[in-house]
Amino acid sequence: MTLELGSASDYGSIVSINIFVALLSACIVIGHLLEENRWMNESVTALLIGLCTGGVILLTTEGKNSRILVFSEDLFFIYLLPPIIFNAGFQVKKKQFFRNFMTIILFGAVGTLISFVIISLGAIGLFQRLGIEALEISDFLAIGAIFSATDSVCTLQVLNQDETPLLYSLVFGEGVVNDATSVVLFNAIQTLDLGHLDSMTVVKFVGNFLYLFATSTFLGVFTGLLSAYIIKKLYFGRHSTDREVAIMILMPYLSYMLAELLDLSGILTVFFCGIVMSHYTWHNVTESSRVTTKHAFATLSFIAEIFIFLYVGMDALDIEKWRLVSQSPVKIISISSIILGLVMVGRAAFVFPLSFLSNLSKKTGSQKITFREQVVIWWAGLMRGAVSIALAYNKFTNWGHTQLPSNAIMITSTIIVVLFSTLVFGILTKPLVVLLLPKRHLTRELSISSDPPSPKAFLTPLLNNGQVSSEMEPGPETSQNILRPSSLRMLLTIPTRSVHHYWRKFDDAIMRPVFGGRGFMPYVPGSPTERSVHDGELA
Repeated sequence: MTLELGSASDYGSIVSINIFVALLSACIVIGHLLEENRWMNESVTALLIGLCTGGVILLTTEGKNSRILVFSEDLFFIYLLPPIIFNAGFQVKKKQFFRNFMTIILFGAVGTLISFVIISLGAIGLFQRLGIEALEISDFLAIGAIFSATDSVCTLQVLNQDETPLLYSLVFGEGVVNDATSVVLFNAIQTLDLGHLDSMTVVKFVGNFLYLFATSTFLGVFTGLLSAYIIKKLYFGRHSTDREVAIMILMPYLSYMLAELLDLSGILTVFFCGIVMSHYTWHNVTESSRVTTKHAFATLSFIAEIFIFLYVGMDALDIEKWRLVSQSPVKIISISSIILGLVMVGRAAFVFPLSFLSNLSKKTGSQKITFREQVVIWWAGLMRGAVSIALAYNKFTNWGHTQLPSNAIMITSTIIVVLFSTLVFGILTKPLVVLLLPKRHLTRELSISSDPPSPKAFLTPLLNNGQVSSEMEPGPETSQNILRPSSLRMLLTIPTRSVHHYWRKFDDAIMRPVFGGRGFMPYVPGSPTERSVHDGELA
């Protein structure tokens, strides 16, 4: 009997996996066909396919079930989110990112706190008028943390890093810091003693956040440097590029799991690990390993992104939750509308004031965030996605199942907000960028950014001065001989004794001789860096 039940269970799992793999393949094919469509992206496509599949399953099971798998926040945080965040850090244009680092921290940390306060207070004041009295103060604070988390995954697909480098670096960087801040806030609220709330508790809370941010960043940097040092000293490529690729895949995942083990922010850790590994580790391996890892990281991230939205789309029609709230559809729509309104107000409350403060520190008009760009930043950050879903399930469900009507109301409202914001805001973001930032603005932004290509474009330093041709595939032969036209403009507009200048001196004198990097790999016969070292290439 046990064997028969086990066999039936195994058969059901195999069927579920087959269906999911087939749907993932369909998402890739349809996404490719819609690639030139400015209204659609893979996230929206996967979400719609998930919804349609859930509807078909609901009909075939006569309303008993709509999903293949039960949504698990552990699956999301442990297996799906790390490759997405790491690949984003590994391929981000670092010079543009660090140039706007203070603005990103303002948006991601301070802005998230402002949004959290507005959403929490708004929920406390408005939800009770709708007759929702079963929620406690900790639940309202959790709602503020849940809906302060932007959807950086969907934003990555909507904005183009090459067309809008400033907007991409700001919105993406804010999204990473925002996700980390929201998760830290959510976890802190879970353990917060609201019965004894005083000024010391608030001070400890702020100190704990700063500690988590600093230690998570340090752990990511340390793991990235450790991977670079190991590969530089042992040079696995002499014997097997497979070992190099394995180390480069395992080390960032180790950093993420160590952060989770130590109750730190795995998102920040794996993000900064990706930045460090793209600057040092990636240049210490053979050229074949560079090609392999570049595509491996991008592929894992791509599949994880599609998986998440397909997952959310199918789970959105879970009949168990909707049956519990079937008697109060007006209340569900009202709560969802209130949450969307609070999200829009909360984001506007920090994007425009903090942009004004950021512009005060910029010396030239070309570096300032224009009002049109502020509108795009505000709009692009309105999307809510898998992080909000995962936190909501963690708070209001038990292993993916909802039992209380008040909890079911919050889960279904979260699903409605995520679906609406992803479909409406996600679809309209690209046309909004085209409308508000025509070609002349994009050309200006590209000309002032002069950012080096990321590992996505092969063989690139962390911070070079634009010495890579925008017309040719960068490589050891072209990176030192061809200058971008914009590099002269950069020389005339940016002070030579900048932070970048002193970082370059420190990096070349101390860091790269120890940890390697472009132009600093020791001579090994047959090494892919042999030519660049003898040509005197220094990043």
